[in-house]
Amino acid sequence: MSWAPALLVLLAYCTGCGPQPVLNQPPSISSFLGATIHLACTMSSNHDISIYSIYWYQQRPGHSPRFLLRYSSHSDKKHGPKVPPRFSGFKDVAKNTGYLSISELQPEDEAIYYCAVAGQEKEEMERERGEEKKSSASVSQAPQDTLTVN
Repeated sequence: MSWAPALLVLLAYCTGCGPQPVLNQPPSISSFLGATIHLACTMSSNHDISIYSIYWYQQRPGHSPRFLLRYSSHSDKKHGPKVPPRFSGFKDVAKNTGYLSISELQPEDEAIYYCAVAGQEKEEMERERGEEKKSSASVSQAPQDTLTVN
């Protein structure tokens, strides 16, 4: 059985591999100009959202998705280029949910919003190596959440 050592190496390499988290977002939300909304991204109960970073993306009609922000904790967050501070993130660990808050809603906020997650341990390894986090490294993505501004 010459394949046995290769299998053991593969199993050792894949330690920590397991089922990916499943994310859920409500299908749509409507609000009014000037209002504040919170878009939810709920993680499956077999994962703990506190150890994940949540990434939020916006896609306006006819445009490519735009990175809005990454939220890990109050002290570990990052906005995308030219994203105004009226976009912010937070987590409710008890509900295993991450949120995107948009205050002072404007007509251009009408879009599709996506959330995705990546484990913080992967990000820490990338920071140690001096690598920039790329959206393609996200481990799970929720279905879209459409925002309509009235």
